[in-house]
Amino acid sequence: MPSFNSEQLESHNNQSPQPKREYIQGTVERVTYHAEDSGYTVARFHVPGRRDLVTVVGRFPAIAAGQSLRLTGFWREHPKYGEQFQALSAQETKPATLTGIEKYLGSGLIKGIGPVTAKRIVAHFQLDTLEIIEQTPARLVEVPGIGASRAQKIASAWAAQKAIKEVMIFLQGHGVSPTYAVKIYKQYGDEAIEIVSRNPYQLATDIYGIGFITADTIARNLGIAPDADFRYQAGILHILGQASDEGHCFLPETVLVERGVEQLALSEFPVAAERILALLGQMVEAQELIAQAGYEDLAQERIYYSPAFYHTEAALAQRLSTFVRHPVEVDQARVQRWIEGYTQKKSIELSEEQRHAVELAASSRLLVLTGGPGCGKTFTTRTIVALWKAMGKSLLLAAPTGRAAQRLAEVSGHEAKTVHRLLAFDPKTMGFRHNEENPLVVDVLVVDEVSMLDLFLAHSLFKALPSHAQILLVGDSDQLPSVGPGMVLYDMIASRQVPVVRLTSIFRQAAESHIIMNAHRINAGQFPQLTPTTRFSASDCLWLEAAEPELGAEGIAHLVQQYLPAHGIDPVREVQILSPSTRGDVGTRQLNALLQELLNPRRYGVAELARGSGYLRVGDRVIQQVNDYQREVFNGDLGTIKAIDVEEQELVVQFAEREVHYDYADLGELSLAWAITIHKSQGSEYPVVILPLFTQHYMLLSRNLLYTGLTRAQRRAILVGPTKAIGMAVNRILDRKRYTALADRLKGIPETTFEAS
Repeated sequence: MPSFNSEQLESHNNQSPQPKREYIQGTVERVTYHAEDSGYTVARFHVPGRRDLVTVVGRFPAIAAGQSLRLTGFWREHPKYGEQFQALSAQETKPATLTGIEKYLGSGLIKGIGPVTAKRIVAHFQLDTLEIIEQTPARLVEVPGIGASRAQKIASAWAAQKAIKEVMIFLQGHGVSPTYAVKIYKQYGDEAIEIVSRNPYQLATDIYGIGFITADTIARNLGIAPDADFRYQAGILHILGQASDEGHCFLPETVLVERGVEQLALSEFPVAAERILALLGQMVEAQELIAQAGYEDLAQERIYYSPAFYHTEAALAQRLSTFVRHPVEVDQARVQRWIEGYTQKKSIELSEEQRHAVELAASSRLLVLTGGPGCGKTFTTRTIVALWKAMGKSLLLAAPTGRAAQRLAEVSGHEAKTVHRLLAFDPKTMGFRHNEENPLVVDVLVVDEVSMLDLFLAHSLFKALPSHAQILLVGDSDQLPSVGPGMVLYDMIASRQVPVVRLTSIFRQAAESHIIMNAHRINAGQFPQLTPTTRFSASDCLWLEAAEPELGAEGIAHLVQQYLPAHGIDPVREVQILSPSTRGDVGTRQLNALLQELLNPRRYGVAELARGSGYLRVGDRVIQQVNDYQREVFNGDLGTIKAIDVEEQELVVQFAEREVHYDYADLGELSLAWAITIHKSQGSEYPVVILPLFTQHYMLLSRNLLYTGLTRAQRRAILVGPTKAIGMAVNRILDRKRYTALADRLKGIPETTFEAS
């Protein structure tokens, strides 16, 4: 059975000198606390000969009720919790009693065996249970309710669990959190230890959640020298990867060298910088990086791309320019007659801006339609769609997220898909089925919420369009840029090489909304008009004053528990809290713990799963944290936990009309979503939005952050915090410049310049 040494079960509170080491042997009765990230565990332990259960603390790669362990450590007296055994190392032994075996199997350790099945198996095989599962698992069919396929599944899960433990012990010994052991095993299988030993830096590329620092720690433990070229080159690629997480497509040489020295170097700056520059040259020569002269304000610098970013940006620019260079021939007089007839028939009136957009859409291969809330983007889009249908063109509609696609379908009256579904992702090839070789069958495409399109998704979309197609891109360029790399919408407009219509007039009905008027005030740098929550019916944009974050959290609790329900608003179905940050008293982490207890507390008969220091519970709202192409769920998708299956070690989440199944090993992709960040809310709208704004998040507060958060509210928005923080956000324009060259590449193509209308 596996054993864990003193390095792997490091004391939570290192004491020097430590008392004399002793050992105890027994069975885990229950796990009181287990932190997935660090392995720190508090468990209750049954030791033969002792009347009371023993409290054991230590760092365990994994631990489950029913496990039999021989622990080495020392006794200590905790000032609050009394006598405890501090475990420094552990050796697993097979449970010796029927109760121990039953608890061990029913703990959820083995996929396919839950408490009920464990009871049946142990009742049938008694003390021989574990030996039979390991040696002759086919005999499991003797147990009522277990067929041949399930017996095989249990046998495979048992074998995998043994292999995972070996990997886990190896990784724990080299600085990896227990959280990622199963993910690493799923990624690499039986080759996990070999791959990690050969190139630990590959983990940072292949495994979500493992970064360069962890990989670097493993590398050091494996004996890779801190000054090795191999380490520096991996570090440079990591720095570019980090930059892409910040939205950049490349880094200038000075920035890349500075970050490299800061994160990698052991020597003084000039020496380290010189070495990094030499390695950059070698990596360019080996085609691991692509370097070129910078554009405009970076004209005196070399800039460095990872190859995929360079080729994607260049290809997207070329594709966009091709669309712009080949307008559609159309009878404009006929288009104008159609507009007259359509507006008369529908008894509607188009503003000059809107009419210009409709006319331009008829002849443009590519058109960008932008503008703030209440300016008629939806109305204009609907008219353009009607025109294209009247012209007999086949039509497709799409948006980056499921919620945005659903909203587009509702306002247009036509089916709309997510961009990923439109392009038909194929898990076998890990690519889209629709591409330049297999283009979409479409004449015109409408894409909404284009501010969310990152570099790679935009490129995939455009290369899947047939050369004759037309595309209308609709979005608000004043919102936050995409979560992924690039600023596609912003760069297209800034290039002035793409036809753009900007709608600016606020329509009368929209002007009655304080949410919309305040959004435009904020965008213009003016302080919003705030109505206290004591005057609920006076405004759809309210303010709850709270001087400090702690009071803000209390205020949010009052809003969801009492204030909103008293006004007929269901906080579970209709309310979304949007915070600038994950951290702090009004960050998403703290608020999610608070809101879970208020809106979905622990109840008898409702399944829950311990995860880190918290729980996932049936009924919880959750958010997908990373693109998962296999399951077809994507970063920012919101769902609700419908079921937790302890026996199958699965969790089922309802995303819109789809149920998605997650193995326990993949739960790192999910987080509670009673509160989410404003950035994650892009492309979505919610009936009621609560927006905490405090100076503890001053580094993140900005005009477009507040603007984006406020415009997520459909019916009501409530700002929580002091006027100082709100004013700080209104007055602060963060430099939205990301290192991208899409606009410059478009400018480099000598074609007509389009002024924003």
